[in-house]
Order: sequence, then C-alpha cells, then structure tokens
Amino acid sequence: MPKILVTNDDGVHSPGLHAAVDGLYGLADVEIVAPLHQQTAMGRALTGNKASAMQPVPLSIGGRDYQAYACDASPAFAVRHGLSCLPSFSPDLVVSGINYGENLGSSITGSGTVGAALQGAGQGIPSIAISLETSIDTIHDYSEQEWDVAAHFLRLFAGIMLGNSRPMDVDVLKIDVPCGATLETPWRLTRLSPDSYYGIELPKPSLSSQLGDYRITKAVAEGEPKDTDVHALAVDKVVSVTPLSLDCTSRERFSVINSWLGGA
Repeated sequence: MPKILVTNDDGVHSPGLHAAVDGLYGLADVEIVAPLHQQTAMGRALTGNKASAMQPVPLSIGGRDYQAYACDASPAFAVRHGLSCLPSFSPDLVVSGINYGENLGSSITGSGTVGAALQGAGQGIPSIAISLETSIDTIHDYSEQEWDVAAHFLRLFAGIMLGNSRPMDVDVLKIDVPCGATLETPWRLTRLSPDSYYGIELPKPSLSSQLGDYRITKAVAEGEPKDTDVHALAVDKVVSVTPLSLDCTSRERFSVINSWLGGA
C-alpha cells in the first residue's frame, strides 16, 4: 500500500484537512502532520515556536480513528519536521489541503498550502496542493463547506500521481476547485497566471495605519488569458490543474539576459 502524508495551512483541526483524509481512504496509508494552529499565508517559511515538538492529536474522521501529529510551526516547517521525526513513515506523496480559499496566480507565493507542497517536493516527494474556492471572510475560520467534490478530484489526481511516473519538471500539482462544482465539472490543465489574483487594500493610508487595517480583495485582470488558472476557475468555473516546478529560473533565453546584463 502506498503512503501519503497529509498536511495543510489551516491547522490540524480543519474540516478541509479531514475531508482530504476521508477522500484518500483506501487509496493509501495516511499519516497526518499539520500545524497546530491556523497558519494561512505563511508561504514556504520555515518558522515556528522553537520549543514546539510533535504532539499527538487524536482525530475521528469518517468514523475512523487517526493518530495525527501537530506542531506550532508554519506548514512547510511542519512537513519538514514531520519527515524528520517520523522516519519509519516514508511517504510516496505529500498532499496539502483541502484549503479554505482558492490559490491562484502569482499570489501563490504567499500560500501556506502551496508552500507545504513545495517543501515536500523539495525533499524529493511528489506533492499536491488542493484548494476549494470560498469567500474571503471564511478563509480564517472553520466555516461549513461542501468538501465532497474537492475530495473526489483529490482522490483522482492522487491516484494518478501514485500510479504513474511524473513527467520531468512536474514537482507539484496545484488543484483549485470552484465553489458549486459537481462530480461532472470538467478539469483543465492550466498555467499560472502572472497576475496577482488576491490584492490588499489599505483604506486612507497614513503613518498611523495598522497592519490589521488591510483588506483582502479578489480580482480578475482585464484580458486574463484563457489558459490560466485564474480564468479557468474564476471565469469558466472549471477545476484548474496547474503543474508547478521547483525550478524558478526565468524562461527567457540566457543570450538575451546576458546581453541585457552586459556580459560577453
């Protein structure tokens, strides 16, 4: 039986994480390693309480008992610490999610969900980051959501990742499921939009403005290309599947960049 490590950035008690575990039941042996508390928007930061150790957290999911582990750390650090402290569990796949709120466009660099998946990939384990579209005001709480469809697509792509050799340069599959999707909703292979899907606004900015005054917004850029993750989910309302690579090198030809830099 293959093995899957399940994590997230919403915390070990998140219903989204529990839905992911339930959706993977029977596909693989699952180990749960997650942040102890909410860690949204931590990116791939390796930060946490230096005195924190892995602590067992008993969970009941789908009528089955699980022994989860959690630490007071960022999602990426939870993954790293879990892989270090549970040497007998060598996962074939890391799953991060199911996240409250879609992760689209260049905004994903701040995503703890994506950051945890990138950490798994950085340690040589293929990974999935999966998110469900929700309203902004639900991102930081455990509001009731319909998780079944997202769990269905997670199981579908986890099975593919476990059963087939990956193409070169595909380290993470980023999956975003639109609100209201059904089992019949099509999925589309997409590229990452270069635009920032999430924005932050500061009303009446001044030197006395506080960090808590910022407001998160969502926006689709005018002329958003149809092959992007933003267009797929926010405009066409289909499931977006974006292959991500650890290689962040610019795609421009080195001859052009060298000329720009004044090299020989």
